Amino acid sequence: MALGEFERIDRFFAPLSRGADGAFGLTDDAALLPAPPIGTAWVVTVDALVAGIHFLADDPSDLVARKALRVNLSDLAAMGAQPYGYTLALALPKDLADPVSWLQGFAEGLGADQAQYGIHLLGGDSVSTTGPVTLSVTAFGTVPRGRELRRAGARAGDDLWVSGTIGDSALGLRLQTGDLDSSGPGDADLVDRYRLPQPRTALGPALVGLATAALDVSDGLVQDARHMARRSGVSLVIEASAVPLSAPAQRHVDRSAALLHDVLTGGDDYELLFAALPSRRGEIVRAAERAGIAVTRIGRVEAGEDVRVVGVDGRPLGGLDRGGWDHF
Repeated sequence: MALGEFERIDRFFAPLSRGADGAFGLTDDAALLPAPPIGTAWVVTVDALVAGIHFLADDPSDLVARKALRVNLSDLAAMGAQPYGYTLALALPKDLADPVSWLQGFAEGLGADQAQYGIHLLGGDSVSTTGPVTLSVTAFGTVPRGRELRRAGARAGDDLWVSGTIGDSALGLRLQTGDLDSSGPGDADLVDRYRLPQPRTALGPALVGLATAALDVSDGLVQDARHMARRSGVSLVIEASAVPLSAPAQRHVDRSAALLHDVLTGGDDYELLFAALPSRRGEIVRAAERAGIAVTRIGRVEAGEDVRVVGVDGRPLGGLDRGGWDHF
């Protein structure tokens, strides 16, 4: 049975707003945000996802929902913010085969992540489209006023760090589309990394006061490092041998050295890349241990501009001038 806009809201989305002050059960056109506590500021971010671009058209709808939410949570983490809530705009094709089942799975995915990250749906919109499934999440968080992490701020002499592992998602997408042959049981973990990002929501706030600059790796390690270098007015040096790889990713790179390009430039890692003074190394390691996520020093910040990725001999690696995700 087809459901109209308001039936969809009442059935699938209004329950996700329970417990959110100012959401009013999604019965009004807008929500109220409380004034943040004294000494804190709101952080707002928005990301749009389109089927066939950011996820595969046949991906399960619960994973689509969770990815849409998590990429925004990653942006909040990159600024050191604690997640608060989110709004959602959802456009579904008129010819979607089973919209009720799709929406049921989608709402269940959001509900699972709301419970995990302690947030609620605050509002949004639901429309139809003649194009592919398209959705946009706007997420809200809070950060100590004046202490937010920015892309600008890295200075010559800083260490360069990254959380987790790099390249899993890029290889996972190639596996999912059949562009890369599977070579072991760990490949399922690579696909999971593409479908379901792991935003570092505990680590980001822990880096406030420690990191001099930070961003999340969404467009590829090298390209996002360029964003930091440009905004900070410095040069970043990445030691390729220090970039942390998971066991299955390392196995693929060992089989085909050309895949190192995919690892270094592929998007959708959603790890945190950050700079910090060398004197902060011990504090950073302890903060990461408390957050339950590994961090690795992968290079340094120097005077100059742009990014250099060097091999074990200290020479720049070729073929990395282009790479990374760009919509246009």
